Amino acid sequence: MIAQQYALTEGAPAPAFDLPGVDGQRHSLASFAAKPVLAVVFSCNHCPYVQAFEARLVAVQRDYAARGVQLVAINSNDEQAYPEDGFDHMVQRAKAQGYNFPYLRDADQRVAEAYGAVCTPHVLVFDRERKLRYQGRIEDGRDPKDTNHRDLRDALDDLVAGRPVRTPETPAFGCSVKWGQAKLA
Repeated sequence: MIAQQYALTEGAPAPAFDLPGVDGQRHSLASFAAKPVLAVVFSCNHCPYVQAFEARLVAVQRDYAARGVQLVAINSNDEQAYPEDGFDHMVQRAKAQGYNFPYLRDADQRVAEAYGAVCTPHVLVFDRERKLRYQGRIEDGRDPKDTNHRDLRDALDDLVAGRPVRTPETPAFGCSVKWGQAKLA
């Protein structure tokens, strides 16, 4: 379990990115300009915490798409040490789990570094101006039956209603980002 101080603070602009997706397309921050709310989730294939939340992320995208929310998952893990997080495995996982949102590969880990990703999953939610309005966990329980706070949904509800996010930061928990040797040096 991980909890630490975040690199980006509330109101910070979303760092730019341009990454390949499992759909065969490239996706950039600008690709989602028409969406009033963008939720960026640092994710991967192998982490049991991510696996526990996959169906809930699919449900969030399904439930909020018509309200202008776009979820994007980014896998930045080092595939040399964790081959199951490689691109071909990402394509398979997204299909098997029915991902209804872009799943992007950050092979050089620059995007994870720019966003200050601390673990998988770590979610950051940006408003229409792409200012950070929420970051942290998806929910407070790994198991849905142990969940008392649906933090991501609460933040999305506030943003789409035009209200300030009632809890702009929660502790993210999950597996550590698997940094490559160059990042660890």
